[in-house]
Amino acid sequence: MQTVNQPIRKKDAMQLLTGQPVYTDDIAPANCLVVKLLRSPHPNAVIEEIRTDAAMKVPGIEAVFTWKDVPQDGPRFTLAGQTYPEPSPQDRLVLDRHVRFVGDPVAIVAGKDEKCVDRALRLIKVTYQVLEPVLDFRTAMDHPVLVHPEENWEALCQVGADNKRNLCAHDECGEGDIEAVLADCDVVLDRTYHTKANQQTMMETFRTFCTIDTYGRLHVVSSTQIVFHCRRIIAKALGIPKSKVRVEKPRIGGGFGAKQTAVMEIYPAFVTWKTKKPCKLVFSRKESMIASSPRHEMQMHVRLGAMKDGRIRAIDLHTLSNTGAYGEHGPTTVGLTGHKSIPLYGKAEAFRFVSDVVYTNRMSAGAYRGYGATQGLYAVETTVNELAAVLGMDPTALREQNIVREGDVMPAYYGETNTSCALDRCITKVKEMIGWEEKYPSRRMENGKVRAVGMGLAMQGSGISGVDVGSASLKVNDEGFYTLRIGAADMGTGCDTILAQIAAEVLECGMDEIAVFGADTDASPYDSGSYASSTTYVTGKAVEKAALKLREKICTVAAGLLDCSTEDVTFDGETIVCEATGKSVSRKEVAIASQCGNTIALEVTETHSSPTSPPPFMAGAAEVEVDLETGETDVIQYAAAVDCGTPVNPNLARVQAEGGILQGIGMTLTENVTYSGGGKVLENSLMQYKIPTRQDIGHIHVEFESSYEEKGPFGAKSIGEVVINTPLPAITAAIYNATGLWFRELPITSEKIVMGRLKQLDKTGGLS
Repeated sequence: MQTVNQPIRKKDAMQLLTGQPVYTDDIAPANCLVVKLLRSPHPNAVIEEIRTDAAMKVPGIEAVFTWKDVPQDGPRFTLAGQTYPEPSPQDRLVLDRHVRFVGDPVAIVAGKDEKCVDRALRLIKVTYQVLEPVLDFRTAMDHPVLVHPEENWEALCQVGADNKRNLCAHDECGEGDIEAVLADCDVVLDRTYHTKANQQTMMETFRTFCTIDTYGRLHVVSSTQIVFHCRRIIAKALGIPKSKVRVEKPRIGGGFGAKQTAVMEIYPAFVTWKTKKPCKLVFSRKESMIASSPRHEMQMHVRLGAMKDGRIRAIDLHTLSNTGAYGEHGPTTVGLTGHKSIPLYGKAEAFRFVSDVVYTNRMSAGAYRGYGATQGLYAVETTVNELAAVLGMDPTALREQNIVREGDVMPAYYGETNTSCALDRCITKVKEMIGWEEKYPSRRMENGKVRAVGMGLAMQGSGISGVDVGSASLKVNDEGFYTLRIGAADMGTGCDTILAQIAAEVLECGMDEIAVFGADTDASPYDSGSYASSTTYVTGKAVEKAALKLREKICTVAAGLLDCSTEDVTFDGETIVCEATGKSVSRKEVAIASQCGNTIALEVTETHSSPTSPPPFMAGAAEVEVDLETGETDVIQYAAAVDCGTPVNPNLARVQAEGGILQGIGMTLTENVTYSGGGKVLENSLMQYKIPTRQDIGHIHVEFESSYEEKGPFGAKSIGEVVINTPLPAITAAIYNATGLWFRELPITSEKIVMGRLKQLDKTGGLS
């Protein structure tokens, strides 16, 4: 292959590297009104009175909007960006008289500059009726205090939601007699795990600007992953036709799922629609930390049954998820905790998976890379590691005995067949990369510290089967260069480059001959958006189909010029030759001819949706060094082998893997969202919320063990999400091998290790 599977430089690399103005705030009009939000100091309250007269007298203030400007009995909406009908409950208003978490918007202020807006915010006087909050998600279901008591709350899909029970979603599924199989097992482990909320902490915070275009339409430019869903959300929130809304995205400075929720677009859209003036809203880092869409806090109860020889026979999982004050992505994230973890052990005779998602008066949760699979894999994989310890088995040998393999039917993965899988080779490769045989389980170093290794497996998906839609438009331009129009959003992942590589491979041309445009609801073909690891597999296939059809059209026009049949011509990407006569025309000549007296449009739009979602697989192994006296833990090296089918661009795939691994390490060791007793987020900056940097981590080594997925473009599957999932169980196991302690709540801090060691020594008589 000439372009696919090649490490081609990103198309936007030099613009980004040289600091060109390509991001949302860079290109906002200079005369934009500045928009800011007044936020609730209470986790649960009703606004009794709000006075804005003093704020409106501040010079430069254009408008102050409150709940009085929004019909409280009107239809509610969700900010979650997924295919309609959105499974997340419709539970929001632009401004609600009932505020449900510390940080919930109370008023929107717009003015000529930040100084006047900040002054006006201080002058707004609000009187609250403070209500009892629901802060503990373990007691939220059927709590006497309801987070959403309103009658116009609505669930468009049957997801087991009931706002009168604080229940955002409920589901259960399974196969086989789980209780009977567990009762017949030699060993049954019963474990409970807890993961807290995590912030995506993308470099570019949430930001949007809005204008009214020449035709009186609302034009929204936003750092978003979901232009089409964003248009739907804004139109419903404002009560205007979708035809009146256009949404486009420029370069995005990172998303990781945070921008799959329309966290803030509705507020500047509301201001511009009301005032007919351009405005912009740029979230501070603090706002992005206290009022955004972090990963769902979850508690997972696992029962795993096995025989003494290591054969895993049953997996029973119950997940309790905290959606916070609103239900964005609540019903959908929780499903992945079971459906992307249990199928790894496809030889089990029975499984059961039950899930509940509850409302609380916490910051609303949302999508984050891994999307629930991260939490579920931490729980199931750690239980497997614990099983290996109980049985005295090498955890790699235990996995090799039980893992799903190519050709297996996966009942817990919606009954799909595993059509491409190199997971066994991934395990073998990782053992070799980390030096497993020499290092497992641990060894004491000369400095008194202990080094140990641990392993974890992961699988994800390639889009949402039977739901996600990808589309691509390709056309021939003057002199024969191409334009590729897409609706998928490149958020730094390089999908513009990857999709262009697929087109270039089919069209046999150079990358510079393909200009990429996207994403814009007015000009792009419909695409579900960049999420669920769908872009390469789903949209990439649409690009491949479009390029193949465009080749046919080029040959048809060329055949007319050569006065022969289409079947008689060949096209090598540059020249079309009539095999019968030897005559030829160049691609450039065909392009020129198509613009005069031509009736065949050299333009194609293709759409693709897949009935299956072939999973990528990954094995990861961590080597950690633990100071047993201080609890300080360093990741010395992390080895990973990934099966993403054919890597379309190995360099970009490797960077994706390295970044995801780093995020997984942070989730395991340092990242922590905690609350005050009054429901206030305590980590409101990157001084308190500790994400790892490259300097904090040793060597990350990524290799690819490729399978070939027939239904993907050139054999490709996804890679974006699977890469974040293995560090959690791998590091947890490595810490156990170093300390003899299992930690079932993340993050595993040095303080927890020290306290665990003290208890351990006390029990064994190590302390006097």
